Amino acid sequence: MPGLFDARPAAVWDLNSLLAALDPRAPRAERNLWLVRLLEWLRRSPVSPKPAEGSAPAAVPPGTPRPVLKLRHLLNLLDREPEYRARLVELLARTLVDMDATLLLADFGFASHRAFFSEVLERLQRKLLPGTPDTEDWSELFQLMFSDANDAQWLQAIDDETLDRLAALLREAVAASRHPKAAESWRTALLDATVMCLTQARALAFSADVRIRLAGAARALVPFHQLLRAFQSVRQELEAAPPRPEALGPALRYFHTVLDACRRDADTVYDTLEDTGISVNIVFAVQQLQARLDRAQQLLDSLLSEAPARAVRDLVVQLAHTAERRRSVRALVARNYSLLARKMAERNAETGEHYITRNRREYLQMVWRAAGGGAVTTVTVFLKFLIGLMGLSGFFAGMAAGLNYAISFVAIQLAHFTLATKQPAMTAPAMAHKLGDLGRDEAVEDFVDEVSHLIRTQVAGIVGNVSVVLPCALAVQWGWSLVFGAPLIGVDQARYAVDSLSALGWTPVYAAATGVLLFASSLIAGWAENWFVLHRLGSALRWNPRIVARLGAHRAARWSAWLQAHVSGLAGNVSLGLMLGLVPAVAHFFGIGFDVRHVTLASGQLGVALGAIGWELLSTPGFWLAVTGIALTGVLNVTVSFLLAFRLALRARNIRLKDRGRIHAAVWARLRQHPWSFLWPPRDPAAS
Repeated sequence: MPGLFDARPAAVWDLNSLLAALDPRAPRAERNLWLVRLLEWLRRSPVSPKPAEGSAPAAVPPGTPRPVLKLRHLLNLLDREPEYRARLVELLARTLVDMDATLLLADFGFASHRAFFSEVLERLQRKLLPGTPDTEDWSELFQLMFSDANDAQWLQAIDDETLDRLAALLREAVAASRHPKAAESWRTALLDATVMCLTQARALAFSADVRIRLAGAARALVPFHQLLRAFQSVRQELEAAPPRPEALGPALRYFHTVLDACRRDADTVYDTLEDTGISVNIVFAVQQLQARLDRAQQLLDSLLSEAPARAVRDLVVQLAHTAERRRSVRALVARNYSLLARKMAERNAETGEHYITRNRREYLQMVWRAAGGGAVTTVTVFLKFLIGLMGLSGFFAGMAAGLNYAISFVAIQLAHFTLATKQPAMTAPAMAHKLGDLGRDEAVEDFVDEVSHLIRTQVAGIVGNVSVVLPCALAVQWGWSLVFGAPLIGVDQARYAVDSLSALGWTPVYAAATGVLLFASSLIAGWAENWFVLHRLGSALRWNPRIVARLGAHRAARWSAWLQAHVSGLAGNVSLGLMLGLVPAVAHFFGIGFDVRHVTLASGQLGVALGAIGWELLSTPGFWLAVTGIALTGVLNVTVSFLLAFRLALRARNIRLKDRGRIHAAVWARLRQHPWSFLWPPRDPAAS
């Protein structure tokens, strides 16, 4: 039979061998290791539990998890084998004496540091470094015992009869522990853990980062002042001898009232984040505060439950869920960045509303603004060719191209023009905002209206950009030829540009990757605005004494308001330009062939090529393959950036598209009945 330190995995152990290796008088590390082995056997051993000889098989509900079946088998064997039962009871009794459950109940699942990134490093360390059963800390042992992602599911499935049998086993262990206060240790641990949770929550509420962001009267922290005193009244009644139920009821009601008031005050932090800006450390601290209040509530409910075994089971299930989340760095990042992503999406949604046209006047304005953006891009296209002719090294060529794009995009912003491909990443959060309630048919129709508005806005933007940049590039080439006798950009560069835009090459892949860069620039835009608000730079520019003395009060106020309104656009445009220039250079450094494909820039390149080669280019297959490639570039630029931003907005708002079929059906119905509405706005806005 295998011993406790047998090298074979737990999946090949049988229960008799495991029980034979049990030594209740072994050192603490070996006893803890046996408990870990027992849980591994419950999860992984392929041995089928068998009923006792001469007895009928027990009725098993369908869908009962295998670990629950094997747990019943263990209890049956202990009933038949008094020696095994006595040894297990003694082991549990020694564990109750040696191990303190207070830290497990109070601190398990919570960060030991208040900073988000410190917790990330701690979780990475826990994933990389092995744990040890040689510990007095129940938290460490609990993580070794319940180390599987499915533990919470089978623990929740334990039936009441099995729970009662487990409770009887634990009562025997308490009686056998020879500890004078063993019977009260569980209640004392619960009460001490509740005090620890409330103390930590109170400390978080009084921290500077949280308190300054509480709204209105919540900043006085009146409920948090009363929190510990209210619980001490409850504890005094619980430990009173003899018990006084008539006094316990009012004390409990008062404590629950204070606890609810603390939760409401903590929630006000989220209401002020729009004005004060968001930091993952602030979000992390507030979530820790709320979680500790919830844990205190759960511990008290477990203590006062009329079904103690079921309450303990529910508490262990919750701790198993916590153990799984605590092992996951990804879950920590996703949970703490969800609110940050939501606020960034909402900031972009406010900006995106300005990019959606809903009537003919706005539609024609969008075409005009896009035409202006196409005219500015003409200069960008020629500078791109000239930078390529300078023969710079890879990095400096990429930097020069990035600065060219960035200056061009900022000029388009300052002139109040539009670059069509910048719209989707901004409009997607605004679209997701419309998906708050899809239970009503009116909400679905409203969303379809937004789809039609968005599609025709994209059409207007692309048409405005392309219809101007291509003829402008062609006109510059012709004008330069008339003055200097040769086009500004030569035939060789023009033919290379036409070949590179072919739909049969890498253009579709590059266009999709450029859509990712467009989406990334929208994230940077949202982050920059949040950073500007978080550090109160607008107020600093407006009121800082040295700035006011240098600029004057009126100019400082004007600059502050201007930056507050334009910091998002500046960050998005500069970051997009630098990424379009530098990402290909960095990719080439690592031996990866990559180039950007932007529909407006590509259209300008085609106009340059047509001006250099002449009208005979129209009769070549390469020209029409380039035209097809530009069309694919426009579709992929818009689609990829929109879908990525839309998905982020949905995740940030915790929206699940259960009514996806209804949305698709409604969009197709609108397309069949009013196809023109996706290209041209109706005369009456209400008709849409």
